[in-house]
Amino acid sequence: MNYQTFKPHPDLEALVKCYWTLEVPAEPDAPKQRIIPDGCIEMAFILGDDIKRYTSATSFILQPRAMVLGQIIDPLYIQPTGYVNTFAIRFYPYGFANFVTTPIKELSDKEIPVAILFGNRVSKALERKIVQAKDTGERIEIMEKFLLTAINRKTTIDKIVKTTIDALVSTSGKSPINNILENDLSKRRQLERNFSKQIGISPKQLGKVIRLQAALKMLLGDRSGNLANIAYESEYYDQAHFIRDFKEFTGTTPTAFMKDEHMMLSAVMCRKD
Repeated sequence: MNYQTFKPHPDLEALVKCYWTLEVPAEPDAPKQRIIPDGCIEMAFILGDDIKRYTSATSFILQPRAMVLGQIIDPLYIQPTGYVNTFAIRFYPYGFANFVTTPIKELSDKEIPVAILFGNRVSKALERKIVQAKDTGERIEIMEKFLLTAINRKTTIDKIVKTTIDALVSTSGKSPINNILENDLSKRRQLERNFSKQIGISPKQLGKVIRLQAALKMLLGDRSGNLANIAYESEYYDQAHFIRDFKEFTGTTPTAFMKDEHMMLSAVMCRKD
């Protein structure tokens, strides 16, 4: 498995977290991989063989070859059908709303073809350029030109939304929303309305995802499995609270996560993000 990340252009770094590529050789009976929430929206181009996304234990769809994956709350399962070669853009929670007029809440828990969001003609031209590019550097140049053209400068992310997200990120999801808003109920109501439209999930859900991702990095960096220490450092009420939140977003316990081959892709991407 070869997973790499790349920094965006300075004009986009406030909105784009990174570009990333993933290559995995084809293998017979490749296992399913469980993808867990990370609070970000992705635009991905499948350059290799098709990838299945399971809608139930036995049913699946083929993911669009040029798609946007909205915010997810529940883990999802994917499975390659052969050689994996993906180029993608990871947007900050409030990043993608600056490029589209579609309410972000309509993208949640879905793979949306790029053509639906940007139009068939523009999207086909973009996909063709990405596929025909000679390397990742050229793909990034193509994507940055597209994003700098597509950015909707009339879209202004609500100040309270951005302030809340910045506070959640800087504290690894530990700050209670009411503390960030200084217990101002009018701000809380405004935040809830605009968060749904511009981020796709609630402030509380995003805070829990950010805190879980920070705890997951600690878990991956300390294989001693000291869950009590991780819970304390992440400011969960106790170890049971940490395990409960972990299971809510991953579908498994921290101990099982470390042993589960289905979590390999999520683990690799979390370590290097």
